[in-house]
Amino acid sequence: MTARTLFEKIWDDHVVAPESADTPAILYIDLHLVHEVTSPQAFDELRARGLKLRRPDRTLATLDHSTPTLPANADGTRPYANAEAQAQVAQLETNCREFGVELHGWDSAERGIVHVIGPELGATRPGSTIVCGDSHTSTHGAFGALAFGIGTTEVGHVMATQCLLQRKPKTLAIHVDGELPPGVGAKDLILHIIGHIGVDGGTGHVIEYRGAAIEKLSMEERMTVCNMSIEAGARAGLIAPDETTFAWLQGRPRVPQGEAWNRAVAHWRTLKTDDGARYDREVRIDASAVRPTVTYGTHPGMAIAMDAPVPAARNAMEQRALDYMHSRAGQPMQGTKVDVVFVGSCTNSRLSDLREAASVLRGRRVADGVRMLVVPGSEAVRRDAEAEGLHEVFRAAGAEWRVPGCSMCIAMNGDLAQPGQLVVSTSNRNFEGRQGKGARTVLASPATAAASAVAGAIADPREYLTEAAA
Repeated sequence: MTARTLFEKIWDDHVVAPESADTPAILYIDLHLVHEVTSPQAFDELRARGLKLRRPDRTLATLDHSTPTLPANADGTRPYANAEAQAQVAQLETNCREFGVELHGWDSAERGIVHVIGPELGATRPGSTIVCGDSHTSTHGAFGALAFGIGTTEVGHVMATQCLLQRKPKTLAIHVDGELPPGVGAKDLILHIIGHIGVDGGTGHVIEYRGAAIEKLSMEERMTVCNMSIEAGARAGLIAPDETTFAWLQGRPRVPQGEAWNRAVAHWRTLKTDDGARYDREVRIDASAVRPTVTYGTHPGMAIAMDAPVPAARNAMEQRALDYMHSRAGQPMQGTKVDVVFVGSCTNSRLSDLREAASVLRGRRVADGVRMLVVPGSEAVRRDAEAEGLHEVFRAAGAEWRVPGCSMCIAMNGDLAQPGQLVVSTSNRNFEGRQGKGARTVLASPATAAASAVAGAIADPREYLTEAAA
């Protein structure tokens, strides 16, 4: 038998009809994740055509993008940013009732960001195909799943058929050799990788992250890495499942139980690239060379170590980015004044991310003039964080502790920065105006975000973490 990559094994297992020169392959979808922003038109299309949802049991919905992260008002109403946001939420509630979709809404103890609750519930499983009308569906690739974002029209296709037309992507192996230095984490690593290969480095490919440094990452850290695969232009990002994966999933509500669990794990252990399998491209990264990394421009590929000089613009587009961000070529980002700090999003809102930020903030105060928001990724994360007293650490430092949601990542729920303000954010995109009209975004790790909040300027978290350890 021909040696195959991890991606090829999953692809082959899910192709209903192979592609030809004229037509894409038909790919079966195991799990369809749904939220309130990209689904209304798809449900309307089902109604217009008189169609039922093909597999309600393989569809899972939540409220996250438009939901306010402030607590409910005294009368029980929610402080929505505007009527449109409230209408989106109400429409998804209506659609899920009508079509029989499981919805984790306001009354659910499991509600949260779609790419946080899927793994928490055990709905995300190795070897499966997962789609969602959201770019960062690649998060689920951390479990050895083929997961990618789709457009609203495709959302309708999956609802109606549980299948998608897809051209087979190429494969890109990113080998991360060695070990990350102390105080350097998964967010620094993925920003370093994207800075190295560029925002188009993965275009047309599915990335498989491999190597000793990847194997040492926790599941939360693997999710951070895979989450940002789309920011390198990739269709998806994958990490082969291993004992870390199985231990994290065991006992979760939607995974097999008992003997069925043992059979599932036996199959999942086969989901790794065969010896001798060939990738279309391969890249090697030295983990020991990664330092606390931030962005300096207006896309994630404009990333450097915070103490390195900002590169000179090579073209008009890069110069516009430097001008927008007020970044100066030849000067490091470290020391740049900060106005707002955001810890949250599907990239960095899990319990380990909050612990990382709290380890810097404990016993310290957010600098005068800096606003800091900490938004857990789910109700489960919020419960666990509060059980550990992390919310009290954040509040004692002067940060705002919020209700779960996408929040300032996309700033469509009322959590946004003002024109000209610089935001150090643990999210995944730093486009112009992404976090509010005229707002300037610097992507960073939770530790860097917390250190910057304390310093009032972009700061190296290793100094604070060393003090905390001492």
